[in-house]
Amino acid sequence: MSHIPAGARVGYAAGAFDLFHVGHLNILKHARSQCDFLIAGVVSDEMLELTKGRPPIVPLSERLEIVRNIRFVDDAVAEVVPDKLETWRTIGFDVFFKGDDWRGTERGERLEREFTAVGVDVVYFPYTVSTSSTQLRRALDFLESDRQVDAGGARESSVNR
Repeated sequence: MSHIPAGARVGYAAGAFDLFHVGHLNILKHARSQCDFLIAGVVSDEMLELTKGRPPIVPLSERLEIVRNIRFVDDAVAEVVPDKLETWRTIGFDVFFKGDDWRGTERGERLEREFTAVGVDVVYFPYTVSTSSTQLRRALDFLESDRQVDAGGARESSVNR
């Protein structure tokens, strides 16, 4: 891990960062504006399969390289455990950043209780509605299914219409 300056307010922003898009950039940019040192937790391939039920499109090593090279990020680490409190015990941070799609949910409220008990602030940022990895994945899945149907000769591809 990179050297953290003494007395720095350390922030942690976790995410899959699969199919990196402007929503990811916005979270990292906003997070960095509220701390002195930002660590991005890039969720491992195994953790994504466990929590989302599917593997990422971009493998962990590449997602780490992308996120590590964003100018707002001071360090990037692989997030390999589902328990954010355990991640905090390992890494140590003062503020946890999350998209506001977690706000008011059972897991978001549990996260807030656990972090409040150890003195970590939880800060939510607006979810970027215009772009999401889920939407990008659906578009890719549609294009892939369209190509497979076209290869079978059943119908003309929408790309060629």
